[in-house]
Amino acid sequence: MTKTNNSKFRRKAEALIEGIVQAQQLNARLLILTVFGDSISAHGGTIWLGSLISLVKPLGINQRLVRTSVFRLSEKEMLQSRQVGRRSYYSFTDKGFRQFIHAAERIYRQDKSVWDGEWRLVFTHLDKIRDKRREDFQKELNWLGFSRLSNGIYGHPTVDINEVRQVVNEMRLQDSIVLMEAGNRNDDPLGASRKLLRHAFKFDAIDAEYRDYIESFKVFLDAGLDPAPADDELCFLLRTLLVHRFRMILLNEPELPLELLPPDSLSHHARKITAQIYHRISDAAERHLMAMGESENGALPPASAEYFTRFPAS
Repeated sequence: MTKTNNSKFRRKAEALIEGIVQAQQLNARLLILTVFGDSISAHGGTIWLGSLISLVKPLGINQRLVRTSVFRLSEKEMLQSRQVGRRSYYSFTDKGFRQFIHAAERIYRQDKSVWDGEWRLVFTHLDKIRDKRREDFQKELNWLGFSRLSNGIYGHPTVDINEVRQVVNEMRLQDSIVLMEAGNRNDDPLGASRKLLRHAFKFDAIDAEYRDYIESFKVFLDAGLDPAPADDELCFLLRTLLVHRFRMILLNEPELPLELLPPDSLSHHARKITAQIYHRISDAAERHLMAMGESENGALPPASAEYFTRFPAS
């Protein structure tokens, strides 16, 4: 490892971060959810608000914006706070943690199970639900990976229907939502399902996002381009942006079994790059997080066992 390569890493990381910040591409609330999911959840799940403010400040998220964002996320029952003296400590709510668990499966692991050929369908326009409640329910479906197939009809090829039923029960929509599991009865079921997906989704636009993402981050896989000990903060910021950008694309991409992915999809390549960079910079990112983060009991606890299972080798 040479000093030149260390300096090159620093220049590339600083340029990427500055470019994203200057372009104002970051939604503070979504970024904070990424920090909770990728970093804080692996270290006990709770962090002092002051630590959170310090962690995201270099990404252009100032103190006022952090406070406003965690307040809004609390209103949406994604985060909860606990006051200890004059300090506020934040963690996921049950709802927020459930959404994180589902998102984590998509981000850090790729389901290689064989598709059973069935579709899970949710019908949302069969009763007079207030627009706000319907919108909230549709957001929950999006978090679970459901995709809008037609007006009021959402589909997913693999999700556990009990997860949907849990959301329906929590929102007290049992009398307004219909859940079904359906098989494809076409002569070519796989081809028919792919045709349905091409109609419902703009795969070209999703691949364009992946292409831009890959172009932005692939430089950090250059041979010998490794961080120096002084780059711990840069590695934390880079890891956060890496996972955040990847997560944002995944939210817009249908969650599909391998059999239904377009053969020329860039998602496999993007996942491979994400995993390689994540493993390369995570030790340094963890050092910065541990140095900056505080919980109710002082220092953040060590990383959980789940953390070490992220992006398993193919």
